[in-house]
Amino acid sequence: MMRISFLSSFFACICVVGILATPPPASAFGLTGFGGKLGYLTPEDRDGTLAVGAHLEFEQHDSYLHFLPNVMYWQTGDLSDLSANADLYYHFAPEGQITPYLGAGLGINSFRDDRSNQSEAKLGLNVIGGLRIPAPAAHYFLEGRYTASDISQFALLGGITFHGWHGN
Repeated sequence: MMRISFLSSFFACICVVGILATPPPASAFGLTGFGGKLGYLTPEDRDGTLAVGAHLEFEQHDSYLHFLPNVMYWQTGDLSDLSANADLYYHFAPEGQITPYLGAGLGINSFRDDRSNQSEAKLGLNVIGGLRIPAPAAHYFLEGRYTASDISQFALLGGITFHGWHGN
């Protein structure tokens, strides 16, 4: 059952990436970066644990709005979660400046309980806030993230997004 949930989530991410990586018209979102994140996550009624994630970043030219398809993984004790997310965020200052951002999104959380050997996929609502810090050909970020789902989660994360071809 977990294999089906994992494969479904993985296939959905690949499809989204494939569709969104096609050359966009001038007014559409275009791929501008990729990166990863690492941090501390506290799932509801469980011990805190390490969380790791990877993302792509899409933005519309001269826009403060960004689309981030991403995956995150964590495990604590016998419980783990692999989530495929589609998040939007808005930053409040132009590119190249330190800026706060706020966002929200939806995710599919594939929970796995090794003790009972059961898996289930549940929809989650993500609420995101953070700080973007520019660097040459990249930006760093510090982020707080809350996911409302069957097992709600709060995470504090840090990460980097590389922008080699866009010049952000």
